Amino acid sequence: MKFVAFERQQQGTGASRRLRNAGKTPGIVYGGGAEPQAIELDHNALWQAIQKEAFHTSILEMELGGQTTKVVLRDVQYHPYKPQVLHVDFQRVDDNTRLRKKVPLHFVNAEQSPAVKTDKCLINHVLIEIEIECLATQLPDFIEVDLSQLHKGQSLHASDLKLAPGVKIVTHGKPNPTIATVVEPVEEVVTAPQAAAADDKKGKKGKK
Repeated sequence: MKFVAFERQQQGTGASRRLRNAGKTPGIVYGGGAEPQAIELDHNALWQAIQKEAFHTSILEMELGGQTTKVVLRDVQYHPYKPQVLHVDFQRVDDNTRLRKKVPLHFVNAEQSPAVKTDKCLINHVLIEIEIECLATQLPDFIEVDLSQLHKGQSLHASDLKLAPGVKIVTHGKPNPTIATVVEPVEEVVTAPQAAAADDKKGKKGKK
């Protein structure tokens, strides 16, 4: 994905407030062996882009001052209740940049699994994203999670994910996090109306 940024001349709280009032969003781009640079973006264009999953997970092409630089989105600060982006951070990357970044999990083939198809169970998505480490050039837009082989009573873990060469999961001390579990259907016990009424009468007699 491509986006356009502009060099930000003025900095500080007051300058950022004026930018936002003018329909702009302040930001910064850093890394890549260069000094951090203050930037600004058109808020409406940024808001449209930020709704797309790929803007959060892909290598982006930032056009700034007539030059195009590869970056990844690092942080977004939102207004607490308005649909407004207050600030964005980007990191410059190249072919040798190693990244740690969260990517979304896309669950597929649940309806084909014996757990759902035969046993009428539900699949609970314990995680919807997972942090990975890899070179910037290896960064996937998402990781596909195939649920087609799940059976009743089973769970799917991080070790079950199929990753591209060079991509590894960052577990933060958890050796093998759970990705999805099979939830068995709950049987509802319905009390017959007559039996319920009889129990109610007995209860009232006992109170007299």
